[in-house]
Order: sequence, then C-alpha cells, then structure tokens
Amino acid sequence: MTVPLRLIPAVLLFCLATAHAAIAGPVRIKDLVEFDGVRGNDLLGYGLVVGLDGSGDGLRNSPFTEELMSNILERLGVNVTGEQFRPKNVAAVLVTAALPPFARAGSQIDVTVSAIGDAKSLLGGTLVMTPLNAADGQIYAVAQGTIIAGGAAAEGDSGGVVQGVPTSGTIPSGARVEREVDFDFAGLESLRLALREPDFTTAARIERAINGAVGRTVALMLDSGTVRLDIEAMRARSPAHALGRVENLMVEPERKARVVVDQRSGTIVMGQDVRISRVAVSQGNLTLRIEERPLAVQPNPFARGETVVVPRTKASIEEESGIGLAEVPGGTSLAEVIAGLNALGVAPRDMIDILKSIKAAGALHAEFVVR
Repeated sequence: MTVPLRLIPAVLLFCLATAHAAIAGPVRIKDLVEFDGVRGNDLLGYGLVVGLDGSGDGLRNSPFTEELMSNILERLGVNVTGEQFRPKNVAAVLVTAALPPFARAGSQIDVTVSAIGDAKSLLGGTLVMTPLNAADGQIYAVAQGTIIAGGAAAEGDSGGVVQGVPTSGTIPSGARVEREVDFDFAGLESLRLALREPDFTTAARIERAINGAVGRTVALMLDSGTVRLDIEAMRARSPAHALGRVENLMVEPERKARVVVDQRSGTIVMGQDVRISRVAVSQGNLTLRIEERPLAVQPNPFARGETVVVPRTKASIEEESGIGLAEVPGGTSLAEVIAGLNALGVAPRDMIDILKSIKAAGALHAEFVVR
C-alpha cells in the first residue's frame, strides 16, 4: 500500500496576460456600472407539477404535496375532503424567475422549476398555473407550461443511474407578467452610476469621459463606487435619453492586482499587475510506503497443529530529490512572474502552496483570494 503525503495531479494553469500585453483596453461605461433604478426583481412561487411518469413525490413522505393538490382540485370544484388518493405523477416545486427592469404587463419571462419533495424526476411534467410573488408579497407574474429538464434517470431492481439533475428544469417564456413595478424613472432629476468594482481611478475616468463628451460638468464622482449624473445639466429630454448618450462611452478601467486560486481544481488565475519581489523557494515531496506481505505457515504432513498467518510489514519513507533552494527573481510583468515560478518545476497545485507561502513572506504584492 502506498500513501503519498502530497498529491500532485495534473491541472491547468490559467494566466490572463502575456509578456507584451498592454494594460486593460477601453470598456463601455454600461459594462462597468449599474444604473440607479435600472434593476430587476426576483420572483418566487410554490406550485405543482403534474403528468410525471411515476417519478413524482411520495405523498406519505411529502404531505404538503397532497395538501396543495387538494386545494387546486377544490378551486376547480372537485370535493376531495376525506378522500384517500396517492398518485405518483405529481410533485411540489419551487418556481423562481427574475423580473427584468421596465417589464410591461403581458410580456413573458423564463422560469426555473425545482422539486422540493422526494420526486425523482420532473421530465415530461407540466407546471400548473403558479403565481409568482416579489419581496413585497405582491403577485407580479403567473407561470405555467411544460418543463424542460436537463437530466436523465434510469432505475432497475438492483440500482439505478442518474445523469445531470432531472429534478430541476426550466420553462422558456413560461411566465406572463401581470403587474408592473411602480417606479417613476422619467421623473428623476439625477442618476447614480454604481461601479461594479469600486475604484477611485476608474470613477474619476468615468467622470472625465462623461464631462468631456457632453462639454460641461454634468458628472461628479461621489466616492470610489458612485458617480452622480445631473440630468437637468445634460439638457436631455428624459433620463433615458441621458443614459443612452453616456452608456456607450469608452473608459479604461483600473484593476487591482489579484491572484485567485481554487484548491479543489488546482486552478490559478493571476491579474496582469501581479508583482513578486525577489525571493528564494524550496519545495519537495515526501512519500510513505507501507507494504503488507503476510506469510502462511503450515504444520508438517500428518503432524498435529494448525495453519498460522505470520504478518510481515515493510515500511519506507522516501523524499524526492528536488532542486533545493531556488530563486524567483523580482517580477516586473506577469510573464516574468510565471517564468520564475515555472523554473521551480512544480505542478500548479503545489504552486498554490508556494504562492501562499510567498504571500505570507510579504513578497507577493497582490490581493490573494482562495476559493
């Protein structure tokens, strides 16, 4: 039996720049900010899926499904009080959707349907009319339609196999908007542009780009994440016209130096501005091997006695010969940083541990994010 104390699987290292890569190119303002008031709303509903091929909820384990089904049938004029019915073709589900900004009554939106009981699959099911509520408790849409599930399940007497997630699916354009969000966007006198990645330099560049395009001071940076836009000073016919004029202006964003690692997959992502000071690194692998070779000892023929198993264990510890202490030169670009780390000859998963140690030593000049 071999027990490696450090595993070094082959994984992929993603580097988001090259040696001669320039700084981040210009980006549209609409891709850098969120406009105040221009946002969607999450919707949630509780409904029933019917028409399943025996893969629905077990009503004994999911009593809420039976209660929901009884309520629906009673609203349709069918009295089921005191009746005992145990269908296997129904399932209770949660229905979620996102109401887009400025969605109008009658428009259609996509919904996601997920089983909440012990249903095995929603394939082929039909969602019965389900009201969708927002955080204020009001109904904004009604969902209904045939579910498209992205998985498959097969089961036999001795077991089964499941591919994907058959207990969750979508209904494209499966909900119709019944109520509009009451928001007087046209009456706004000023708008706030909220940066998705707050940064003083980027906010100042957005302010400068808007004022330069308009020809006068209409934008003001309030903080690292907010730029205020004066609608009246822009002399636009409406806030919508003002946003349409500035949202496609190009701005060069400023990004933080950041290293993101995923220990589960061994993925490493480095920003272009990552710098490493001159540092020395030593890395090696230790492997423990334990081998069991039991020996059976038997008595001589026609002699009294019994067979005895004599345990024999062989243990050894090996340390792979490495490169000793290696020097990683101070990096002036991402390519030089990667070249210095690759000179150690280690796999990306071990490189994650090395980067952690370099960060702890104060030689990695970047935000270090572990996921």
